[in-house]
Amino acid sequence: MTEHRIHDDEARLPRTPVIVGVIPGQYTRVTTEAARYAKLHGVGLIVAHVDVTRFVTYEDPDGYVHTAPIDLGAVSSAAQLEQIRDATAAALTGSGVEWVVHQLVGDPALAIKHLADRLDARLLVVGTRRRRFGESIREFLTGSVAARLAHRQKRPILVVPLGESASDDEELWTEA
Repeated sequence: MTEHRIHDDEARLPRTPVIVGVIPGQYTRVTTEAARYAKLHGVGLIVAHVDVTRFVTYEDPDGYVHTAPIDLGAVSSAAQLEQIRDATAAALTGSGVEWVVHQLVGDPALAIKHLADRLDARLLVVGTRRRRFGESIREFLTGSVAARLAHRQKRPILVVPLGESASDDEELWTEA
């Protein structure tokens, strides 16, 4: 069985991986699709969570990144990572894919792009947003992570639909 560490240092991360961006409570379909492509390519999978409630304060010469919270009352990163690790372990049991959960901070598109550049990732995988009014406002203000990745880096991106798809005549942004 593969050892899965939440706080892996950069040296332990697989090279040329498939990277999947995840959030707590996300449908596991995104992770399982990413694992399928990692297996097809014969590479490891990095399950990356970007903590948008923290920002980088400085980086040590040895590469250790120091961060600070934007909101002192935010849910702890450790709790979110533990939830992601548990969901990933359940989703990928028996998959045969080597995977690791890795924490990033800051802007999701930029953080994933920089990790992909450092590790020469083969593929980036992200999910679509849930179809709720609040999510449409957030996307309007910050933009789609998938779209921002597509315009800022050279790797292929797989966008996995979450839940049921909308029909062609259905309003996409309804209150849930």
